[in-house]
Amino acid sequence: MKPYSCDLRQKVINAYNNQEGSQRQLAIRFSVSLSFVQSLLRRYRSSGTVEPKPHGGGQISKLNNEHLAFVGLLVESNNDAILVG
Repeated sequence: MKPYSCDLRQKVINAYNNQEGSQRQLAIRFSVSLSFVQSLLRRYRSSGTVEPKPHGGGQISKLNNEHLAFVGLLVESNNDAILVG
């Protein structure tokens, strides 16, 4: 899932600072979750930014380059194989 745009984040912050509603009302107004509004406000107060955090990465591949080359050879040698169900 992609992070919400900085524009939307800033609109939520501005609306909250202008006291245009409670956190719950702002979540409904901007079609986001209450927890998003809460964490956005917490992040804004602590760091002064509305930028999303960088992507945390993911799982490390279990196949190294040697394994990937071997899989490539297997596919080339038997590229018309089908799954039998």
